[in-house]
Amino acid sequence: MSWLERLTGGFKKTADRLGDNLAGLAEELKPGKAALDTATLDDIEEALIASDLGPAAAKRIREAIAARRFEQLDERGLRTILAEEIEAILAPVAKPLDVWGFPRPHVILVIGVNGSGKTTTIGKLGHLLQEQDYGVMLAAGDTFRAAAIEQLEIWGKRIGAPVMSGKEGGDAAGIVFDAVKQATATGIDALIVDTAGRLQNKTHLMDELSKVRRVLGRLNPEAPHDVILVLDATTGQNALNQIEVFRDLAGVTGLVMTKLDGTARGGILVAAAEKFGLPIHAIGVGEGIEDLRPFDPRAVARAIAGLSE
Repeated sequence: MSWLERLTGGFKKTADRLGDNLAGLAEELKPGKAALDTATLDDIEEALIASDLGPAAAKRIREAIAARRFEQLDERGLRTILAEEIEAILAPVAKPLDVWGFPRPHVILVIGVNGSGKTTTIGKLGHLLQEQDYGVMLAAGDTFRAAAIEQLEIWGKRIGAPVMSGKEGGDAAGIVFDAVKQATATGIDALIVDTAGRLQNKTHLMDELSKVRRVLGRLNPEAPHDVILVLDATTGQNALNQIEVFRDLAGVTGLVMTKLDGTARGGILVAAAEKFGLPIHAIGVGEGIEDLRPFDPRAVARAIAGLSE
């Protein structure tokens, strides 16, 4: 199955939900009907908000539809406009992860709440970089959970990448220090660092991240080069709250959204792009190692709108 087929399948629940929310408008969109009135436009806007696209994106799409209200508009025409406007929102934030630059290694801090798919995403992200012929090392900086350390070590073996780890409860900054030293000595291109995701104790989280940053700064003033927040699409609107908190606490530079295949709330991707404008590097639509790929705004927009290629 191609990535496009997996993507379309992954967003099927989201597209179906959007279709259900728009279903009551089918009569209004039949050929020969009068131009859309304000009440119908209001219904369309509400349907978009109910599909988790967010009020700002819904308003933007409503205005685009209103601008064409005297054109003949059927359901496919509406979906086409949706796809065009969603793509216009997503295109500015689509940014593949770029690990060019020296001195090596390029350091990527990966953050996110427990359960977001953070550690799995690190493994898949490492594989994605390896496909581009980059040497990758993983660092188990989430020492709060033994399971996180073990899971990262399993992913390291799976993708053939070295893993720097320590014992549960160990010093995360010390592990990162050792990882940078070893990555530098062995010519590793990209060092991907797992971090703790304990939002219930923001002070501790911020202190730990600050310590990691200080250690990195002593070894390479440019590091970390990226601070990537992993989001679980199934959390819906809560994902927006996480972006806001982690942006303020950790200086998030980009996003990866996972589990889009397990939810009807994939529209939250559009809401996040509209509200925060942070780069979206990749998305995940499955459990397989190949199911995390660079973010393609056109393909995603058409998948959300329920349009096949």
